Amino acid sequence: MDDIDIMKCIFIVLMVIFHLVYIGDSYPYVKKVVYTFHMTGFLLFSGYLMNIRKSWKDFAKTLTWYAIPYLIMECGYILMASMLPIREHIDKLTPAVFFDTLLLHPLGPYWYLQTLILCGFTYFAIFRIPKLSLHSRLIGLGLILCVYAQWLHIISLSAGFYFLVGAIMQQAPLPFNKLFQPSPVALLAFTLLILFPINLSPIQVGGIFIVYSVICIGMLLTKHLTGKIRAALLFIGRNTLPIFLFSPIFTLLSKHLLPLVSFDTSGILFILMSLPVCLLGSFAIGWVMDSIHLSPLFFGKKKVLA
Repeated sequence: MDDIDIMKCIFIVLMVIFHLVYIGDSYPYVKKVVYTFHMTGFLLFSGYLMNIRKSWKDFAKTLTWYAIPYLIMECGYILMASMLPIREHIDKLTPAVFFDTLLLHPLGPYWYLQTLILCGFTYFAIFRIPKLSLHSRLIGLGLILCVYAQWLHIISLSAGFYFLVGAIMQQAPLPFNKLFQPSPVALLAFTLLILFPINLSPIQVGGIFIVYSVICIGMLLTKHLTGKIRAALLFIGRNTLPIFLFSPIFTLLSKHLLPLVSFDTSGILFILMSLPVCLLGSFAIGWVMDSIHLSPLFFGKKKVLA
């Protein structure tokens, strides 16, 4: 779906930009705005596109190929956090801390895959229970995701909510381009909503309208993008996985570019230099893994780059 792929491109680029510590520190309010919708949007897409019509065996394979890159990258992130002076630094890494972080409370951006595995498995399992109505299954899914968030604290409430919304859209079924209509009014609504800090939470009513308006704005953009720009955005949107997995390596390295652009206090030059490094570096790792036939062992498919 081109519309979703282009929005995935926008969201992943925003994720990379605001994982650059200098940019996040320079624009804390803008960071809060972006964090209101970018990963919640990904979770909504995930719930909407999750294929639960597979057999148990095939769905287990799907989750396995989420779990393997998650475990490898999160292990690396935990070890890095124990050795480097980053914000999520682990002062004393013990086996208990390691496995609690790895399995229940991930550090860094990789929480998304852990959440996707938990939500996806629960979604699939509930829809395999016989003799339940659609409403009962969706209510059951919502209750279990709420337990994960509010009692077990292994996912965020907003993550569970947006995955559930995507699942409801899939089961209704609600066509994506009918629910999210391209409209310039959405841009006005978004501008007004972000003026008030109370709206900058994806689980608040204002935050929900921000997510909705951003997706409608994205739908408006996709109507007007053509040619090479559209092709480039589609390529990025269809290859968000390597960016998601490998860009933290390059956002960390990008801080060494700061002295070159210290005269630009806006941070725009830093973004213009760092963003290509992060995107191209991530694609380069994916290309190397494809070339040396490592992708089947890491991703479960011949090529990670689409």
